[in-house]
Amino acid sequence: MRRRDFFVVAAGTAWGLGLESFRHSRVPQLLAAEKADITLRIAPVSVELAPGHTVKTTGYNGSAPGPVLRMREGKEITVEVVNETAIPELVHWHGQFVPPEVDGSAEEGTPFVPAHGRQRYTFTPQPAGTRWYHTHIPAERDLERGTYTGQFGFVYVEPQNDPGNYDQEVFLALHEWEPFFTSEEEEEEEEGCRLPDEPRIEPAAYHPSVPEKQNGLEVGYKQFSINDRALGHGEPIRVRLGERVLFHLLNASATEIRKVALPGHKFTVVTMDGNPAPTTVTVEALQLGPGERIDAIVEMNQPGVWIFGVTHDDDRKAGMSTVVEYARQHGPPKWVTPPKFRWDYTLFGKEENVPEPDARFELVFRKIPGGKGGYNRWTINGKSYPHTDLILVHAGRRYRLGFSNQSDDAHPVHLHRHSVELVTVEGRKTSGILKDTVVVRPNSRIEVDLVANHPGTSLFHCHQQLHMDFGFMALLKYA
Repeated sequence: MRRRDFFVVAAGTAWGLGLESFRHSRVPQLLAAEKADITLRIAPVSVELAPGHTVKTTGYNGSAPGPVLRMREGKEITVEVVNETAIPELVHWHGQFVPPEVDGSAEEGTPFVPAHGRQRYTFTPQPAGTRWYHTHIPAERDLERGTYTGQFGFVYVEPQNDPGNYDQEVFLALHEWEPFFTSEEEEEEEEGCRLPDEPRIEPAAYHPSVPEKQNGLEVGYKQFSINDRALGHGEPIRVRLGERVLFHLLNASATEIRKVALPGHKFTVVTMDGNPAPTTVTVEALQLGPGERIDAIVEMNQPGVWIFGVTHDDDRKAGMSTVVEYARQHGPPKWVTPPKFRWDYTLFGKEENVPEPDARFELVFRKIPGGKGGYNRWTINGKSYPHTDLILVHAGRRYRLGFSNQSDDAHPVHLHRHSVELVTVEGRKTSGILKDTVVVRPNSRIEVDLVANHPGTSLFHCHQQLHMDFGFMALLKYA
């Protein structure tokens, strides 16, 4: 019996038996009578972003975001997921090297957590660093499902040896609420979206028969927050002069690339997607695509009361920000717009040659614009999922993947169960930067190297929910 078949049969058996009979069953591998290390309950929640502004959504353990889950690298853990909704669900362990049957992707073969049912997953957390967990259910036309909801939370896989060179740590997740479809494209201020000095792709280059003005529906939002509070509500982040604060930042947005800043302060980037940055660089702002994480240390050396938030003025004022308050400092929080700069992954890499790959894959991303009332479709090498070609690899070999974005949208592409090393970013060479989610700017190209060291089916997709739901997915399989 294949491992996945055993998992499905055994799980079904465990939940069908009573507690006493299960103690005497011949399925000792599950040990369902024992208490799980972590229990996650999926259920409806109400999130009061501000007085008079309560959002009804779905969350974990009565909150949105869900609790920060701390795990120890290399120590096996059992998670029980209880689904108190009427819809089958999945929990994806984003950024971890786990088997396909527990990764949380239906395309990989992970069993669903049934409606009003439960499922157990046992895995060994790895690698160390800031990971996260979230639903992996498609939303398509239903904006009350998928990553539009409050089903997300941090996972911190504690390293076996953590120097802890900071005074306090703060976990901050960016999220939008109350999504709606719109035919109007929002004017973008964020890096990673189309910039004034970037070349604009002509519609004929990706779909000669449909004018660009027939672009399909996009998603807008009415409410914004960091964690579960909008600006001015909830407790501030309290700091003292001279402290070193480690900020764990997560962009839990379903669709939006974000740039964040703390006026008067600089960020020393420690990790990207939980993996150590090869080169220590200090910057005035950080940029994160959906699914990306950055850990950065900030020296608290500018006493005052400050707004820490996104640089997009409307969204920051609408709530996607928080307050940093120094001890014995009072008054209204201040915001100062940081100098404009272009986010560049290569700042954090090394200028070293990487080994030649054993083989190469070129993946070309294009958009088929939708008509009035329709949705854009997305293709990889001319095909939309489930018809996209397999990325077929052999265990132990090194592969170079070329991501060629021939569209006017940025794409935060994510490969499950693996990390990739950046090799070239828009023609600039780099090495040493390991990530699981990479933002490919409009009309640009990035190359990454993948070492095929985690056998099993792995999903590759754009982490922009609207893109993933409408074709932007492919499967990587081992020969």
